Amino acid sequence: MTSTPTDRKIRRRALVTGGAVRVGRAIALTLADAGFDVAIAFHRSAAEARRTVDELRRRGASARAIRADLRDARAARPLVTQAVRALGGLDVLVNSAALFYRTPLATATRAQWDQLLDLNLRSAFFCTQAAVARMAPGGHVVNVGDVITRLTRPGWAAYTVSKAGLEALTRALAAELRPQRIAVNCVAPGAVLKPERLPAARWRAITRGHAGSPGDVAAAVVFFATCPVYVTGQVLSVDGGETA
Repeated sequence: MTSTPTDRKIRRRALVTGGAVRVGRAIALTLADAGFDVAIAFHRSAAEARRTVDELRRRGASARAIRADLRDARAARPLVTQAVRALGGLDVLVNSAALFYRTPLATATRAQWDQLLDLNLRSAFFCTQAAVARMAPGGHVVNVGDVITRLTRPGWAAYTVSKAGLEALTRALAAELRPQRIAVNCVAPGAVLKPERLPAARWRAITRGHAGSPGDVAAAVVFFATCPVYVTGQVLSVDGGETA
């Protein structure tokens, strides 16, 4: 089921993985404000997903929450199928689902490595594979990376590799999907939201009092979700100039 976004009089349609909480939630809400109907994918955050869907509907969007464990590559296709059915089509995919934790070389396990790469990188590939099969020309894929790929963070090797791979995937798929007029871009946030277990004092030291906000990231995602498809293969840092 495909339709051309420019021919329709209805709202555009977006699927946001990891859209129930934190930055993913901000992206979903900002897309709704920008005129999108939104499906969000979640795994364990059922209560948060319900609250996000309620908020999306209050903002005038048609919204649906879909449970999917995207560490399993087989979950991507049924997720996209359900999103298309719920929204009536799909114009934008935002690959935001991710895990974030340290894996020091001396103690990291294969299970940790696999978990980070499976969700942060592999799921983006297979969700994109499923989504572009349902998109008409003019569609957009937006990956959510991390400026950690430009920094030196001891103990974060597996996470860093997963996000570096996502940037490489962005460029590779942008080239592959150019003939279909589907744009693929990446937003790479810096320090915009304190990790839940990080002490506030440590967060202040990391950000030096100049943290951004999830809204900054969401605004960049909306730009890539609505820009001309000639803008493709780009990685945009949203970090207040940290990696400039």
